[in-house]
Amino acid sequence: MTAAPRPGPRNLITDVAGLSVGHATDAAADTGVTTLITDAPWIAAVHIAGGGPGVRETETLAPENLVAGVHAIVLTGGSVFGLAAADGVTARLSARGIGLRLRPGGHAIPIVPAAVLHDLAGDGDKAWGEEPPYRALGAASVDAAGPDFALGSVGAGRGARAGHRKGGVGSASLAFPDGLVVGALAAVNSIGSVFMPDGETYWAWPFEQEGEFGGRLPRGPARAHDPVPDESRLATLGRLSPGANTTLGVVATNAALDKAEALRVAMMAQDGIARAIRPAHTPFDGDLVFALASGALPLPQDGSRALAVARIGSAAADCLARAIARGVHQA
Repeated sequence: MTAAPRPGPRNLITDVAGLSVGHATDAAADTGVTTLITDAPWIAAVHIAGGGPGVRETETLAPENLVAGVHAIVLTGGSVFGLAAADGVTARLSARGIGLRLRPGGHAIPIVPAAVLHDLAGDGDKAWGEEPPYRALGAASVDAAGPDFALGSVGAGRGARAGHRKGGVGSASLAFPDGLVVGALAAVNSIGSVFMPDGETYWAWPFEQEGEFGGRLPRGPARAHDPVPDESRLATLGRLSPGANTTLGVVATNAALDKAEALRVAMMAQDGIARAIRPAHTPFDGDLVFALASGALPLPQDGSRALAVARIGSAAADCLARAIARGVHQA
């Protein structure tokens, strides 16, 4: 019998070798930035399923477009103001000589897609005038990047909410006996709930590994009869606005995917959001998933390649569901 995959040594997305993650948190403004940095240009793709996304350089990742690799992915609070975090990341990486060079001696040009969540209605001092903190937070997140990082109310998850509860940043991984590694990171700011009607059991409970988000099992039948959240309370919280609620996901693997295969993995990983949050992908959410592939593990070149991609996408969805629950649990 083939051994089942288990979480990697960190149970973080950085179990995919060559990936580092850094947070920068502004406690006064109750917001922050989380940046994932690759050790070389990695194949990347993105799939957007929510109705209110806020993004930068996502079209660059389309399979028909020229640039194949990225140097970093930025997840940030701040709504449209948060997109400036990618400027700080880009400048910091370029100063370190990281990026594409179109001519000898030219500027290093990092490819840094970004996505934002809306935390402007939460706590914290947002009276920043014409100088939002996000460019500086982006640069600081690069300086903080490493293989180990905190979960919960940090970085992009600092001001996040998950339904009526505190949201946050979560991560999880799976390592397979044949050397395949898949990981996920989520910044959870959803209009939907991560909890079943008992308010204690995570929707993602069937996918939990080793008690990573409390080990609670449903008491009685695990039914989902009410498809909508408490609209009156969410309206009071100012959350029934397009783009005001978002789950940002990143999945990564050491497999050698091409851009089209990475896109398929990102699409499959969206199921992880739907498994962990109810409802998901609404008109009010900016839900999206980036997929990254380091290329370290070759894939078959025969007819079994599609099956290998399917296995990666399925594992990515499971990891993302677990990462979502872990983010809220740690928050």
